[in-house]
Amino acid sequence: MPEILIYTTTICPYCTMAKKLLERKGAGYTEINVDSRPGLRQEMVEKTRRRTVPQIYIGDRHIGGFDDLHALDMQHELDALLRD
Repeated sequence: MPEILIYTTTICPYCTMAKKLLERKGAGYTEINVDSRPGLRQEMVEKTRRRTVPQIYIGDRHIGGFDDLHALDMQHELDALLRD
């Protein structure tokens, strides 16, 4: 299973939904809470070019946010990504 990285904030319903979806799939992930340390949000913005959370990576592939992750699941593409 590829490494999964998810940038989150403490109070973010979309972050919670993304984590729950990944957990239902049996996928472990590394969570970076951008509220936890100054500079982490800026690091996320520089890496993803997006300001909103969650921002999700599966391996080297930037998935985007929860809507993007959910769309992959609905298109039956997420399982294959999680296996690679």
